[in-house]
Amino acid sequence: MEISNTIRYIGVNDHKTDLFEGQYQIKSGISYNSYLILDDKTAVMDTVDARFSHEWLDALQRELGGRKPDYLIIQHMEPDHSGSIARFLSAYPDATIVSNEKAFAMMQKFFGVPKDTDKTLTVGEGDTLTLGQHTLTFVLAPMVHWPEVMVTYDALDKVLFSADGFGKFGAPDVDEPWKDEARRYYIGIVGKYGPQVQALLKKASGLDIETICPLHGPVLHAPLEQYLNLYQTWSSYQPEEEGVLIAYTSVYGNTQAAVRKLAEKLRGLNCPRVELRDLARTDSDQVVADAFRFSKLVLATTTYNAGLFPYMRRFVEYLTERNFQNRTVGLIENGSWAPRTNKLIHEAFAGSKNITWLEDELTINAAMTEENQQTLQKMAEELCQDYIAQDSNTADKQDMTALFKIGYGLYVVTCRDGERDNGLIVNTVTQVTDTPNRIAVTINKENYSHHVIKQTGKMNINCLSTEAPFAVFEKFGFMSGRNVDKFEGCEPLRSDNGLVFLPRYI
Repeated sequence: MEISNTIRYIGVNDHKTDLFEGQYQIKSGISYNSYLILDDKTAVMDTVDARFSHEWLDALQRELGGRKPDYLIIQHMEPDHSGSIARFLSAYPDATIVSNEKAFAMMQKFFGVPKDTDKTLTVGEGDTLTLGQHTLTFVLAPMVHWPEVMVTYDALDKVLFSADGFGKFGAPDVDEPWKDEARRYYIGIVGKYGPQVQALLKKASGLDIETICPLHGPVLHAPLEQYLNLYQTWSSYQPEEEGVLIAYTSVYGNTQAAVRKLAEKLRGLNCPRVELRDLARTDSDQVVADAFRFSKLVLATTTYNAGLFPYMRRFVEYLTERNFQNRTVGLIENGSWAPRTNKLIHEAFAGSKNITWLEDELTINAAMTEENQQTLQKMAEELCQDYIAQDSNTADKQDMTALFKIGYGLYVVTCRDGERDNGLIVNTVTQVTDTPNRIAVTINKENYSHHVIKQTGKMNINCLSTEAPFAVFEKFGFMSGRNVDKFEGCEPLRSDNGLVFLPRYI
C-alpha cells in the first residue's frame, strides 16, 4: 500500500489474537504497522510481532525490489513492534539500527543488540537523518506509552510516524468507525499518561502534518483536526460528550430497578444521553472508555462482604489508575443490613482531581421506598441542572443570580455577523446599574467582534469557570474571527436572541 510516492506500508494484520496485552478484547483484530521509505537511502520504520516475521519480511522484500535497507528505525520497544528485530538483522546484517538511548538499553536486554557500534546510530530530541530528499526529525515521547518511545517526522511528505499515538484496536482490513475503538485503545493503553501526551501534542503543533502513520490501526490522512481534537480532549481528561453514564451491579434486581428509574427521570429532564452499563455483563475496558467519554457518572452497587461488589471494585480501580478526573459523580448504594459502598467509593477517589460529588446520594435498604424515589428525583434534577438551563423551554430566563458571577475573571463574548458565529476572550465585565439592569463590556476596537457588535447591537456574555481548559483560550483568544470560523465542526447552543452560548465551562 502506498502512503506516498516513496513511502510504503508493509505492516501485517492479526486476526488470531483474542486479547491485546492479555486483557483487551479485539474482536476486529489488530495490526502491527511498519513502513518503508524509499530514497537514495532506504529506511524501515519499526518491525512487527515475531509471529508475523516471515510475512513482514516478504512484504519488505517485495517493496525493496532488489534493494537493501540502509536503516531500521525503532521508535518503540514493545514486543509487538520490536519482535522481528533479530530476524531483520539476520536477513540484512549490513543495515544500521537507529534509535534512542533508552530503546537501545532495552534492545540489548531483549535481543542482545549492542549500542555504540558501527551498525547503530543513537539519536536524541531534534536530531535528524537525511535519506536523500527525505529528512527525518526525531522527537522523544517518553511514556506514550513506554519510557523509550519516540516519534519521527518526515518533512518531505509531511508524515508523522506516531508510534502508539493515534492507534486503534481493529485491523485496517475491517471497515469500522475510527473513534470508538481508538477511544478504547487510548484510555486503556495511554490513559494514565495524559500530561505526556499533552507534551507530545505541543511538540506536534509546530509541525506541518498531513498524514499520521501509527503503529496500530489505519493510516490517517488530512484533514486531521478530528483526530487531534479528540487526543486533546482525552489527554486533558475533559468530557467528550455531555451525558450521564450509569455503571451498576445488581444481585437480586433491586439496584437495577433503581438505576432504570433514574435513567427514566434523566431522560425526562432533557439529558442528552443516558447510558446504562451492567458491569458484570459488559467488557470492563469498554465501560471505562465510556466513563471518560461522558461528562457525568453514576455508580450504583451492592455492599458485598463488607466491601464493594467485585465488578464495581475493579471498575473503580481501572478509573482511578487512569487518572479519572473533571467529572460529576453520583452514588447509589444498596445493603440489607450494613450499606457502606458510598463511603468506600469516596475513599477510592480521594486522590482524583476535580470530582464534583452530587449533593444527594441514595441508600437503599434492600428494596426501593417512596423516600428513595424522592431522592432519585433530586439526583436527576442535580445531574440535569445544566441541561435544563440550556433548553429554551425549561431555562429560567429571569435568573438574576447570574449577575453574582460577574467579577474579576475571564469571559467569552459571542456575537454573529449575519452568516457566522464569533467569540472572543475579554477580561472586563461590570454591572453598572440594577434598575435598569445594565452591564458594561470592554472590547478592543481593533477586534472583529467589536465591529460585529457595533453593527448588530447584540452579544452574549459567557462567564468562564475555573475548569475551562487551555483549548478554550486558544480558540477564542489567539485567532481572529474575521478569517477563522471558531465554531466550525460543532453545533453550539443558542439563546433566544439567536446568538450562541458555550455548552461547557461557563
